[in-house]
Amino acid sequence: MSQREWVAAAIHKIEADFNRSADTHLIPLPLPGYAGIDAYLKDESSHPTGSLKHRLARSLFLYSLANGWLREGSTVVEASSGSTAVSEAYFARLLGLPFVAVIPRSTSPEKIAAIEFHGGRCHLVESACSLNDESERVARETGGHFMDQFTYAERATDWRANNNIAESIFKQMAEEPHPVPAWIVCGPGTGGTSATLGRYVRYRRHDTRVLCADPETSVFFDYYRDACQGRADPSLALPGGSRIEGIGRPRVERSFIASCVDAMVKVPDALSLAAMRHVSAVLGRRVGGSTGTNFVGVLRAAQAMHEAGQEGSIVSILCDSGERYAHSYYDPAWYARHDIDVEGADRAIAEAVAGAPLQQLPTCNL
Repeated sequence: MSQREWVAAAIHKIEADFNRSADTHLIPLPLPGYAGIDAYLKDESSHPTGSLKHRLARSLFLYSLANGWLREGSTVVEASSGSTAVSEAYFARLLGLPFVAVIPRSTSPEKIAAIEFHGGRCHLVESACSLNDESERVARETGGHFMDQFTYAERATDWRANNNIAESIFKQMAEEPHPVPAWIVCGPGTGGTSATLGRYVRYRRHDTRVLCADPETSVFFDYYRDACQGRADPSLALPGGSRIEGIGRPRVERSFIASCVDAMVKVPDALSLAAMRHVSAVLGRRVGGSTGTNFVGVLRAAQAMHEAGQEGSIVSILCDSGERYAHSYYDPAWYARHDIDVEGADRAIAEAVAGAPLQQLPTCNL
């Protein structure tokens, strides 16, 4: 089989897999303290690999195949905090390709098990800051291809149509009381989702604004704030990684396009995890920490709308299931080890849902 024939067959397999998949649900979420403001969560945990990153992985594979970067037998390498690696392992196995995930040692054991379940191999590193360099080294030594989600996420996704997450949200909102959301809230990881959402709403000429909720240990908020003031520093970096797996980065990634984002809020980890517990209780099932960060962004957007006397809708993303975090976010001992105030944060979220303002959250353009 020639290379072109192999690529054609590989793309056909991915497209057939996509054709077998249903869309993800849009779930109403009550905000008792904000009359006239409706909130929804786009439940990305229902993808075959259990997270929002399933969409990204599919796009990255198609992008790499169309560019001629993947060949029959190629080793696929990715730098990931877990969920992207799970999804890429799924697509690598679909195409019969070996897969290596370069992940932080702190990645939850449930995610490691999921990567290995789909046939991937995990290469653990101590620091999140070294993921890309180590991935490039592994790719060189195996003669493989480094997918590099943090560079290509924003360009691999077709932001205009093709059932991307933005198009899906607007189709599902069509019969709701406020069909055009005032805000869509997401957390920046690669920056690919915020770029897709921001481009789509501009392309379709919607009034919707995109709010990014950045976790405590991440450079994106500071970079965005500086970019809004005309002094962005792409070399901005932190020594450690985010405790909220899947979002937040210690350095500015090339897929994060600040001009696609309308506003940002920086969320303390304690509040993210309290919001995670609140959403889990409301839905009757566990969600991940990044969903909690998003929900704090929803509360902050609702507060801004309420103060402005506005009604409307807010859509955010349920990124993944909480079952992947049984040994961390759902383990009381983990909170004790990290000295996180659970009771105070739970109280703050409960009061915010009832309409009390969230105090001391750094915001930009909100």
